[in-house]
Amino acid sequence: MMITKSDIRSLHARETKLNDIDMDINFKKSSCIRIGLRNDATCASNVSFTLNDHVIHWMTEVRYLGIYVVSSRVFKCPLHYTKCGFYRPANAIFGKVGRV
Repeated sequence: MMITKSDIRSLHARETKLNDIDMDINFKKSSCIRIGLRNDATCASNVSFTLNDHVIHWMTEVRYLGIYVVSSRVFKCPLHYTKCGFYRPANAIFGKVGRV
């Protein structure tokens, strides 16, 4: 999948609509990820691109609403981050009070 000029125009149009209702894109949190058969292909679209002088980078892993999504052939959300987030405090509690 290549980013085309129409894709960039579409992003600009969406940004304009968001600005009209006083909402902005947070470019510090924005990134691109490839999911599909060509997720590991290297091509010109893997180069970071700019939108209104802000760079948007390609990532292999992104976090959205606390869930991680990884670049792969199929949509994947590995749960090891979530498990660590649960077991870490649970083990700390068990370490203090024991298992009684």
